[in-house]
Amino acid sequence: MTFFNRPDTLKKQIIMKSFLKTLFVISFLLNMACSSDSNNNDNPNNLQNFTSSLCVNVTGPTAAYWDYAHGVPFPSTQIPTLANPGQQFIHSQYPALGFTMPQGYSGFEDQAGLGVNMIRNDNQVVWRYVPNMVALTQIPIQDVVANEVNQLFAFYNFNGDFEVVCSQNRTQNLGTMVVNQSSRLLRFGNITALLFVQTYMDPSLGSTIASVSMSSGPTAEYDNLVMNVFLPIHWQLLYIDNGVRDSDLDGTPDTQDNFPFDPTKQ
Repeated sequence: MTFFNRPDTLKKQIIMKSFLKTLFVISFLLNMACSSDSNNNDNPNNLQNFTSSLCVNVTGPTAAYWDYAHGVPFPSTQIPTLANPGQQFIHSQYPALGFTMPQGYSGFEDQAGLGVNMIRNDNQVVWRYVPNMVALTQIPIQDVVANEVNQLFAFYNFNGDFEVVCSQNRTQNLGTMVVNQSSRLLRFGNITALLFVQTYMDPSLGSTIASVSMSSGPTAEYDNLVMNVFLPIHWQLLYIDNGVRDSDLDGTPDTQDNFPFDPTKQ
């Protein structure tokens, strides 16, 4: 399987890439939208007893994160922000992909899809986002999923049995294009990982565009990682208006911060 960071220079493929990138951005924004009105739990800010509407095998913040990845509004009344902001990541070839990382994390560019691998310094936590992998052939989405899972196992030096906790596959036709989505919540060793893959194919063009989002970390920490790392990064990639801006990067939105430009005070 070979992906390129740019498609062939044929005009049709360039148009396809631009159009599908726009579709992905719209899809990403819709999936990551947040609301406080759609959860049937008594206290939307206490997610320990949250039950997924899509997967019966998982509860708590991890369950909410699984639903959130599939377009279900996240059940919280608070904007997720980093409590310990660290360095800034900006992709050299795609400056629009930029965000503040938590302390103790480093960002590494993925040139194959203009993406990023954000890794905790102990190599136990990975947040991976690759929005635009392009192949000049039609590639089944399950091949992309398998490739990502194999890379994940290799990163953690894992070669044993694993559990598929949750799984979902979906196909939608948009005109001549076929949009596929495939996701997995995996547990292996002491690691939990959520993988979400989306592909766009147009048989008339013979190429595939894929986007990948993956979040992994120790199972014992995963709920906390969801709330304190993964969700705040997702939100930074959305358009943030002045109502939720955190000017001094102290983890408190300006509207709740008595000293919005002083990171030593709140």
